[in-house]
This record gives sequence, C-alpha cells and structure tokens, in this order.
Amino acid sequence: MQNLKLENLKRLVITCGGTGGHFYPGLSIARTFKEQGGSVLLFLAGKNSVSQAETAKKYGIDSVIMDAAPRPSNPVQVLKFFKSLFSGFMSARRELKKFKPDAFLGMGSFASTPSALAAKSCGVPLFLHDGNARIGKANRILSRFAKAVFMGFPSVNKGAVKAPLILTGMPARPELLGKALSKAEALASIDPAFSADKMTLLVFGGSQGAEVFNKVLPEALCSINKDNLQVLHLSGPGKLESVKEAYSKASFKVYAAEKTDDMRPFYSAADIIICRSGGSSVSEILNFGKASILIPYPYAAELHQDDNAEYLRSNGAAVMVKNSEFTKEKASSLILDFLANPDSFKEAGKQALQLAMPDASYRILSEMNVLIGE
Repeated sequence: MQNLKLENLKRLVITCGGTGGHFYPGLSIARTFKEQGGSVLLFLAGKNSVSQAETAKKYGIDSVIMDAAPRPSNPVQVLKFFKSLFSGFMSARRELKKFKPDAFLGMGSFASTPSALAAKSCGVPLFLHDGNARIGKANRILSRFAKAVFMGFPSVNKGAVKAPLILTGMPARPELLGKALSKAEALASIDPAFSADKMTLLVFGGSQGAEVFNKVLPEALCSINKDNLQVLHLSGPGKLESVKEAYSKASFKVYAAEKTDDMRPFYSAADIIICRSGGSSVSEILNFGKASILIPYPYAAELHQDDNAEYLRSNGAAVMVKNSEFTKEKASSLILDFLANPDSFKEAGKQALQLAMPDASYRILSEMNVLIGE
C-alpha cells in the first residue's frame, strides 16, 4: 500500500449513482481513502442503492441512500427528473452540512446530479470522475462547476468539458491489485484438470443476454475443436445450462459458471479475453496485461463502449468487433488466427500493460489533495 500525504483531504464524500460501473470504482477509492486514515461517506442513488449500501458496509464504509434523478428521455420523465433533483438536492445539503467534507467526488450518471449540485451550493470543492473514453452527459453538464474531471482513459470529447481534465485511470478493486498469479497457479485454483501449456480463452459478458458470447462463440469454438485450446466461460445469471449445452460437442476442456466472486485467477489464467468494453472491464484487462477481443455493447449510451474498445485497438492492445459483425465465421477466424500466431496475443498483452494505470485511486486522492490546497 502506498502512503499518501493528504494534509488537505481528511473527509471525503463520494457519490456513486446508477450501475456497478459507477459504484465499484467509487467504492475502491473509498476503501483506499479509509486505509489512508481518511473519513469517507458514500452517497448512493439509483435502483441498486440498497444492495450497494450492504456491500459498502462489508468494508466498513458508511453510506446514505439519496433520491435518484434518472436521465430524462420524455416529457413525463423531465417532470420526475426535476422533482427528484430538488428532493435529492435538499437531502444531500443536509447530509453535507452534518459530515462537513473537504471535497466531493462524483463518479458519473444523472442519478448523482442532485448531490453534486448540493456540494457546489455548500461550497465543497467538486471533482468528477468518468470511467469511459467518452465523457458522459451528466459529467459534461456538471463539469462547469468542478475543479477537475478525472479520466479513466484519454477523452475523445474533451472539448465538451468545462473543467481541467486529468488522466488518472480507472480505480480498481484492491483484490485485483495483489501479487500476480502465474498461469499455472491460477488454473490450478479454478480447475486442476486445465493445462498451463494450452491457450486459455476467458469469456464473459453474457449477463446482458448477449447471444454473441453464450451462443455464437461456443458454436464457433466447437466447429474448430482444437485440442490445444481450453475455455473459461462465465455465462451470467440464468444462462449456465444453455451455455453447457452449447459446449456439449466440444473436444477441448471447458469450465463454465454463471459468475465468480474472484476474477483475479480468471484474468491471470487467460491468454485471450473476449468480453464487452465497459470501463471497468477494459481497465482490468489492461492491469493484467492481457490480449482481448472486445465486442462493444451496442446499446451503451452514446456508444461509449465503442470508444473504449477503439482506444485499445488503436494502441495494438485489442481486436474490436461490432456486435452485429461477430458471427460464427468471424469468431472462428479470429481464434484460429490467435492459435496460429501466439506471439500476436503476447505482444497485444504487452501493449495492454503499457496502457495500464493500476494506481488510479491513489492518483485521484493525491490530485484532490493538491487542488483543494491551492
């Protein structure tokens, strides 16, 4: 653990609205700040806030559940947005006056907008973090009130941001930053029947009901049926039986599960990873220095997953394939190419590691400490 000098930053509020893509990076910063001796409070908003509060509690992190302000997409939702905005704003002001933070960090999404505006109204220095290469609309709007916007990746739309931009990386879960496991160690902990001498493919992302992962890819792999290949496949909830059926004709070893609570051995074991290109997933791939085939979620807001994948592709760290173009034939061709050219995925992994910023939480806290002292 790094030891930071946070003489100006003793008390911090972090708002994590919406999905796990906002919550878990915020929680990682909170855990790091607490380890540094700071006092931290999470403001949670959105449909997952109750379960997120329970998760935070496991790490000794206190939280307050706020009214969310969902992104308005029609006239009725605009009215709901402003009602929730006012309610959340007033609740956040009360909590901020009680906690008296030195800084406020917003992790993105419209759900956290009321709390961020409340921080500004209370004179608390406002900072923002965006975990995607395309800075989201909520952060773009709030940036005019912020001292800085921290970026998970270099921004493709920096001209739309009204505050200084600082590249810090995406905060990673501390469990994923420990001592690296060898491929052999990682595979032994997952399934001792797997061999460290064979190319290992890790697949996940099917929780969004994606047929490209849970149907198209198994069909492609079974059509290849190479004995120097083995697969680790995380299907997502409710998809396991259909995935096992899809691999029923495989001559290679397959480990299939709905999910795992510990991704570290799975990342460590993989030679190639096939998944979506959300900010957290992409950041973790970089931290582990792995080659990847990225298939952006086609319904992501403003197609931000395309921008994340393009960042890796343009730096030689990944192959990017549109969801509509990931056919059985395309998947087969890519895997056969990797099998025939193992040095290509090793080189892509090296490029990925060059882009990694595993100390993102420390960078963010350090930058905030400096900026609020100016």
